[in-house]
Amino acid sequence: MKKVEIMDEYFDSHQGKITSSEICSIVRTVFDLDLETKPILGEMSSSENKARMAIDYSLAQYEKGVSGAEIRKLINQIFGINLDAVSSLDGSRISLFSKDQWINRQDRDLFVVHTGPGDVDVMIYPTDFFIERTGLKELPEDLKQALINLGFYYDNEVGHYYYADAHKNAVPDAFKGQTIGAILKVIRQSYQNL
Repeated sequence: MKKVEIMDEYFDSHQGKITSSEICSIVRTVFDLDLETKPILGEMSSSENKARMAIDYSLAQYEKGVSGAEIRKLINQIFGINLDAVSSLDGSRISLFSKDQWINRQDRDLFVVHTGPGDVDVMIYPTDFFIERTGLKELPEDLKQALINLGFYYDNEVGHYYYADAHKNAVPDAFKGQTIGAILKVIRQSYQNL
């Protein structure tokens, strides 16, 4: 089962109105993410009370119960964490480091998508597993070209393919999706049996 399906089962089995504490607990259980330590979009600091207050405020907009999909949308709006996208990475062989922690990582992953603070920049690089299995110490040529086509460039300072928004805005979900899509295409075409 995908993580979003597990999350939905939690919410479907819940009786009565759900609280911010319960949402934070379910997200921690299913995704291993502590929302209470994450800053709210547009704010630099985080606190347990702010996180819960923001969730409670958003929940108050719903007269009836709220679905798992609606809660995930609220979490993305409040914290900039797209749980649907995170769940889609299950089994993808792509590790994701974002919000100052590993969001998705398995021993046999091939590539890392690493976002910086505020998601204003993204680095892509091979995992140790990929390097050991292929002997390549850098990204394969077809992936480099796909990333260049999206606006990435090789940054000598960080030693990886890098993208940053020119206006220091968070990289949009659509761009992240295109990036993940490019990586998945290369995995399917060349490294599925690795």
